[in-house]
Amino acid sequence: MLPLLNEKQRRVVAASEAKAMGRGGVQAVATVTGMSRQTIYNGLRDLESGLRQDRVRDIGGGRKKISKQIPEVVNALENLIEPAMRGDPESLLRWTCKSVRNLEAALCKDGYVISYRTIATILHEREYNLQGNRKSLEGKKGHPDRNAQFEHINTQAKEFLDNKWPVISVDTKKKELVGNYKNNGREWAKKGTPRTVLSHDFPDPKVAKAVPYGVYDVGSNAGWVNVGIDADTAEFAVESIRQWWKNMGKKRYPVSRNLLICADSGGSNGYRSHLWKSELQKIANHTQLNITVAHFPPGTSKWNKIEHRLFSFISLNWRGKPLTDYQTIVNLIAATTTKAGLTVRVRLDKKLYKKGIKVSKKDLSRINLVQNSFHGEWNYTIKPQVASV
Repeated sequence: MLPLLNEKQRRVVAASEAKAMGRGGVQAVATVTGMSRQTIYNGLRDLESGLRQDRVRDIGGGRKKISKQIPEVVNALENLIEPAMRGDPESLLRWTCKSVRNLEAALCKDGYVISYRTIATILHEREYNLQGNRKSLEGKKGHPDRNAQFEHINTQAKEFLDNKWPVISVDTKKKELVGNYKNNGREWAKKGTPRTVLSHDFPDPKVAKAVPYGVYDVGSNAGWVNVGIDADTAEFAVESIRQWWKNMGKKRYPVSRNLLICADSGGSNGYRSHLWKSELQKIANHTQLNITVAHFPPGTSKWNKIEHRLFSFISLNWRGKPLTDYQTIVNLIAATTTKAGLTVRVRLDKKLYKKGIKVSKKDLSRINLVQNSFHGEWNYTIKPQVASV
């Protein structure tokens, strides 16, 4: 009969039998049924207090989550996924190539008793998403040192954060048309009253565009966005970083003499850009900062922290709203927040940036650049120039 009953009914029936048997009844029923003695004692308390029909268990009853029983298992899990951050949810990278079964095997090897289903639950609670293999790589073949560069960036980021030095992730968000154009997404409105927008958004050089360049401060979970109205050039990219340091960075890191910039390998902040390095030299000279740059390997831009911790939330915030003018764009970006405490400041940059600026060999040779022993083209430090006597 017991298999046909629910949990509460089973323990009450067992308790009734134990009570009828008298002394030694609890142990005898526990031996026959396989129930624990504590369960039968709970059934006896149910009999004495009167049976409630609305609940099988008392409020808060039942086995606690593994993450509550063994809190350190969460840190151990995040160490496997984000090895350089030791469980910090605001780590520089948020990537994993391991399935939940592989993670289960690794945790069991470290002495934890946990199932892959529980691991999947914890990952969802920690806001990880399952990504398919097709979305994991860009291009036909990744660089052979791709993963090693990820590890190098993590090591650099951990060192800087441990020393209270700023670590920023930078990139240019997708250019946006300014005007009454359709913006993907939906928002709540009265039924039958959709906002009407233009039926086309063909490329037109005469149409104003917004060029948001973002700076994400990893240690402070804070964003800075410089909204340009012109071209996305290396000069514009470095000016955005300069404005971040002037308005936010210098106040938050007043004694730091080091800065780590994590950037994509191409675009306005690409590792091949001479102008990018020349403009960074100007910042180093002006601020007396040692500026270390770590580029993500080619074809791995989606791993850039700023994409997941800043740009994605900006897009969510303005989804479904036409970006009718620059002020609307600025207001929507500035209003972006998250449960994790993200704050965003924004500036409209009205300067026009010249394209095709060349850096002479003489000026290039003057850049005080020190390459790292590991892929010096991706990893280098630009130090302040020593003033000539």
